[in-house]
Amino acid sequence: MPSLHRFLRRRVLIQLTTAALCVGFVWLLVAVNLFVFPSGASDEPPRADAVVVLAGASSERLPVGLGLLSGDRAPVLALSATHTPGNARTDYICTHNVNPRVMCFSPEPMTTRGEARAVARLARDNGWRNIIVVTSSYHVARAGLNLEQCSSVDITLVASQPDIGLTNWMGRFVEETGGIAAGFIRPACANPV
Repeated sequence: MPSLHRFLRRRVLIQLTTAALCVGFVWLLVAVNLFVFPSGASDEPPRADAVVVLAGASSERLPVGLGLLSGDRAPVLALSATHTPGNARTDYICTHNVNPRVMCFSPEPMTTRGEARAVARLARDNGWRNIIVVTSSYHVARAGLNLEQCSSVDITLVASQPDIGLTNWMGRFVEETGGIAAGFIRPACANPV
């Protein structure tokens, strides 16, 4: 009888391990599609009332936003200022800004949810009906979800391309998956403005 129990335990363990590996593989495929090759991002955004660059990874996001401004995709560029190491280039521009077409805002709290709320207020206060939002490819899905929960303006997302290694991608997959799940469980805003 002990050998039958060992056999059954081993069989259950193999089945659970196989199921976990299958779930992990499916999650990895979904994560690659959502975060490396986001379908919600535009390569050629239409003209808009403003370009908004979300905080973080400013060495990759800021050039895209500045390019859209200089390409006359919008009359104004709104930068999220956080005074954090990953946002140093954007924060420098916000501290030393002399360009009347550039405005800065500080989200409260300094999260994607806080940025979504701040962007919604900016859009409402400035009468923006459509905006272009620049963020990293891995952040497009979560940012889009949070922004749509907070604002009824037409949002076009543009993805900047991060230069990160495999280990960092895996960390981003986990973080962004958690952020998206949190966005569905607890929306960033109850009523879009």
